[in-house]
Amino acid sequence: MNNTGIEVWLVEDDDDVRQSLLQTLQLSDLTARGFARAEQALQALPQEAPVVVLSDVRMPGMDGIALLQQLQRRDAELPVLLLTGHGDIPMAVAAIHQGAQDFFEKPFEPEQLLHSLRRAIDKRALVLENRRLRRQLAEGTGQPLLLGQAPQIELLRRQIDNIADTSASVLILGETGTGKEMVARSLHQGSGRKGNLVAVNCTALPESIFESEMFGAEPGAYTGVNKRRIGKVEHADGGTLFLDEIEGMPLNLQAKMLRVLQESVLERLGGNKLIPVDARLVAATKIDLKTASDAGLFRADLYFRLNVVTLSLPPLRERREDIPLLFLHFVEQAREHYNRDVPPPAASLMQQLLNRDWPGNVRELRHHAEQYVLGVLPDATAEPDLTLPQQLSRLEQQLILTAMKQADNSVALAAERLGIPRKTLYDKLARYKHGNGMD
Repeated sequence: MNNTGIEVWLVEDDDDVRQSLLQTLQLSDLTARGFARAEQALQALPQEAPVVVLSDVRMPGMDGIALLQQLQRRDAELPVLLLTGHGDIPMAVAAIHQGAQDFFEKPFEPEQLLHSLRRAIDKRALVLENRRLRRQLAEGTGQPLLLGQAPQIELLRRQIDNIADTSASVLILGETGTGKEMVARSLHQGSGRKGNLVAVNCTALPESIFESEMFGAEPGAYTGVNKRRIGKVEHADGGTLFLDEIEGMPLNLQAKMLRVLQESVLERLGGNKLIPVDARLVAATKIDLKTASDAGLFRADLYFRLNVVTLSLPPLRERREDIPLLFLHFVEQAREHYNRDVPPPAASLMQQLLNRDWPGNVRELRHHAEQYVLGVLPDATAEPDLTLPQQLSRLEQQLILTAMKQADNSVALAAERLGIPRKTLYDKLARYKHGNGMD
């Protein structure tokens, strides 16, 4: 059976057809339930039902079109596929415009129907997961700093809980954008330390000012210093010093940092007084520091002093199950920051996000969320995996359906406006209706 937990609800008044279709669905590993009347299915339908609906159109009592309308009122994102024994093209077009996901004329090709049903099931599963994650964020049940449910993130949270309240130095290893600063903040938050969390990007500081920025300076230490300057390390006294991209720290200053770690004292530039400092050190890198130290590019003694505890962050491509939750979280943050009201991301957009490799990791995902809120996210509804012929087919389909709607479903008028023969338009409508180009 499919592992999404989504059922197919089949509404068909003909007992023989219903039983045959149910058997086809079940033999194809789809969980299915049958109803003889639309009214029965509506009565049994719970809120946010984990189902997709496959319904006949011509039925006694409530027909399939009326059922579609009722379902749309209850949940506009519930996929509905319609079956008919009548070649009613205007009805097909109207049903698609009213929100039906697909339309099949009896007799139909079972494989085409099964393909469309599986797409509907995947779409429904993603929509329901999207809603669950939004509720989780609204209720504040997610981790404030380290969001995610992937096994690697669960392990990381346990590791942080185990060491946060210790004074052990921590080395965080992860690709650019994986959230190394969030780990440092989590460690500081759980440490109980009352001092500041001071973050320094070692690569961003020019070597000429690195020492004074890190260790401070006394008046007259160099031109322009007229009063005492407190450095980053001293500012972190009683708190946490986070050194990001520590591989960028100049070699001649690594010895001074090692002394701070070993003796818990520092000297300001131009001074002789030893200043006691109690700062818990958390460092981060995107490279293998052991390899760098073996190559003489990083001090081995500093590496071993840092490497008391190493925390590894997985790249986003290895924790794809967390992408929807993270994206929604960033969307909510961006909505508040930019004071913009935007609709929830569509299931199609979420699927695109899941399919990406994210070389920039969580940082890149946050950037996409901000673009979504600002309305500048490129190809927000495109499907990049489609071939050029498939993309052209999708465009043609939309143009035809729009022309039919504007022509009040008159094939003759729509064909005239599109500049194609009437028979060509009939053929294209029939092809799309049978699922060869319509999803």
